[in-house]
Amino acid sequence: MKFLPSQIAFFMQSRSAQRNMRFLFRFVLLLVAVITLYSVLFHVIMDYEGRDYSWATGFYWTLTVMSTLGFGDITFLSDTGKLFTLVVLLSGIIFLLVMLPFTFIQFFYAPWLEAQTRLRAPRELPAETRDHVIIVGGDATALGLGRDLAQYAHPYVLLCADAQTALDLQDQGFSVAVGDYDDPETYRRLRVEQAAMLVALDGDVRNTNVAFTAREASPGIPVVCGADQDEAVDILTMAGGTHVFRFSNMLGQGLARRTLAGNMRTGVVGRFDDLVVAEAPVMRTGLVGHSLRDSDLRKVTGVNVVGVWERGRFQLPRPGAPLEASTVLVLAGTRQQMDAFDRYIGGRGVNGTPGGVGGAGPAGPTGETGPAGPAGKTGEAGRHGRAGGTSTAPASDAPVLILGGGRVGLAAARQFAETGIDYRIVEKNPRLVHDDTHTITGSAADLDVLERAGIREAPAVLVTTHDDDLNIYLTIYCRRLRPDIQIITRATLDRNIGILHKAGADLVMSHGSLVSNTVINLLNPGKVLMLSEGLNIFRAPVGLGLAGRTLKDSGIRDETGCSVVALRGPGGLSVNPDPALLLRSCDELILIGDSEAERRFLERYPDNEECEEA
Repeated sequence: MKFLPSQIAFFMQSRSAQRNMRFLFRFVLLLVAVITLYSVLFHVIMDYEGRDYSWATGFYWTLTVMSTLGFGDITFLSDTGKLFTLVVLLSGIIFLLVMLPFTFIQFFYAPWLEAQTRLRAPRELPAETRDHVIIVGGDATALGLGRDLAQYAHPYVLLCADAQTALDLQDQGFSVAVGDYDDPETYRRLRVEQAAMLVALDGDVRNTNVAFTAREASPGIPVVCGADQDEAVDILTMAGGTHVFRFSNMLGQGLARRTLAGNMRTGVVGRFDDLVVAEAPVMRTGLVGHSLRDSDLRKVTGVNVVGVWERGRFQLPRPGAPLEASTVLVLAGTRQQMDAFDRYIGGRGVNGTPGGVGGAGPAGPTGETGPAGPAGKTGEAGRHGRAGGTSTAPASDAPVLILGGGRVGLAAARQFAETGIDYRIVEKNPRLVHDDTHTITGSAADLDVLERAGIREAPAVLVTTHDDDLNIYLTIYCRRLRPDIQIITRATLDRNIGILHKAGADLVMSHGSLVSNTVINLLNPGKVLMLSEGLNIFRAPVGLGLAGRTLKDSGIRDETGCSVVALRGPGGLSVNPDPALLLRSCDELILIGDSEAERRFLERYPDNEECEEA
């Protein structure tokens, strides 16, 4: 809308604008009538005083007095005339200096500005827009998904219900559009038939409406829905949801799988064909204080350490550096190799090193190996980080503590029940207590409640409330009570992840990162598997720049920061291939690395190199 006539035409289409204009027009008519009446009375009183003026002079005198200018060139001589002048002056203050500006601003200027604001908010995407993601939802999770999609160069648009919210988000750098969620025309204007995906992240009822309406506009669009309640899953599927996820359940299960309890020492964070990527906390294992070179992990178990988490930051492993209790290993291998790792590490004591840790001799390279293949559904990867506990006290059979009995806490409890791990839920709200055997009613900030739940003996505590402030408080409190306990914390907002690490959490999983990982993995099936924010598994062909070289001599890790976790050749997929293996043109590498390492690899070894004939 570049021209004033077009803007006025758009403005006048609004019923509220038409109503306001009618009110403003009536006020102006009233003001004109008052000015005319005063001009007539001016002539009447001047005739009474024996003076004669033109009608133009009468209107001139009325407006100068009502506007308080009062030039004084024309004045009455009689008391009647002076009283009349006072009436005109006071009414002019009310009508011209108070009511007219207020009426003009209220019924014309403010609506005009609002209409201009609405015009600035985009309502339609260009016709050439395609392969974009339409996000319905305005909470922190939806905004985080938008940021992550932009980071990975996926076009997207956030659908907002009102223009002001859209403009606020647009000022923050988001791609937005305004429209009604329940109008098929809205999705047509957003080019839904050319979109890669629609993601509904509102409540169950709204998501159902969104999925059903979007299906009317484009029957073939993939629709991803978040579900809060179990019963909503089937309804959302019937409404048109292609993928329906209970992200709270997935988050709770992910927290539980990373808990040091029982015999499990690895928590699976992703699968790529036969390749399994898992995390293994070093805490309470014989690895504490020893280096990867001395651990002999690859030789004994077959797994490859492709990275480590240190207080929330992913780093390449340093074979000679001693491992700390706060370190979490990122492992790549097959499911059988992960089971072997669990058996090998699970029996280790705290201070001793049974099984050979610390004196087994040099281990095989821990660098450029590890498997991969097409991405499957993971939904488990959140953002991870470790900090805090430094003790290596052995795990006990005492129950794991779950602070918070909401959806995430209950999902973690169900996961523990399935794996035979005892647990206790601490929940303040009695209405959320469904199992008196495993639930302690009371505040998690109360020491007596925590002691009744078993904080003194518990091997781990899960902090699962939806309030990040409370989670930070409880993390600090539990770390002070038990310096040696494993603390796994949930984060609702990504910006609080670092704070939770500093508060003492050994691992933090973010609801927003979980959603982003799930959506991005669905957008790139079989090509990229996003394990956590900034950490990916991806495929790349062996081009001419790598063909004829061995993994050990390729320098991939040193030059790019990526680790090769698998190699697909004529014989199939080789997980954690031998570093001395010769790379053949057109074999397929499967690598793990953060987003910057992935960028460096693709720049140095672009995938557009032609394959040589075998």
